[in-house]
Amino acid sequence: MCFVGESFVAGVGDQQCLGWAGRLAVRAIAAGQPLTYYNLGVRRETSTRLHARWLAECAPRLPAGCDGRLVLSTGVNDTMHENGRPRVPLEESVANLAGVLDTARAREWSVLVVAPPPVADAAHTDRIAALDERFATHCDAVGVPYLRVHTALRDNRVWMAEVAAGDGAHPGAAGYDEFAELSAPYWLRWLGITIS
Repeated sequence: MCFVGESFVAGVGDQQCLGWAGRLAVRAIAAGQPLTYYNLGVRRETSTRLHARWLAECAPRLPAGCDGRLVLSTGVNDTMHENGRPRVPLEESVANLAGVLDTARAREWSVLVVAPPPVADAAHTDRIAALDERFATHCDAVGVPYLRVHTALRDNRVWMAEVAAGDGAHPGAAGYDEFAELSAPYWLRWLGITIS
């Protein structure tokens, strides 16, 4: 299983070096689901850069004959303003996501897309929320599961306090705990693990 995305996938800011992705992998193993976990998060990466590199990194890790799975989360860096505009236009972000999903489907890899989380800056978070809506709409249209954690994290006092106390974007361990806790039921169902 490959987790592909930006710094939140890599777990930047987490003193335990797990991030939400590592925490979800731990939960899967604890529930009896064996997996080989690859974290391919890259700090400051946009969806355009992700689109250019993800297949070369995932293909050797998801060989033919295995239950290859991809967890994808991107968008915060796309919506960051540089020189008065987003680093990646919204339509291009959606096209990048669509390109990854099309290629993954052609390779018969199961994909779970995870929403980009909120940050401390309210205007930036509003742009992330708009992208979240577009990502959700596209994933619904093509039948790919989309984990909608953006709004729940925006309303989560621990996540937002941790982000504000850090660098304005990344939480510490307690924030990533909240992200994983919100995601776990959907994650385990996606893996086919019965939740009692």
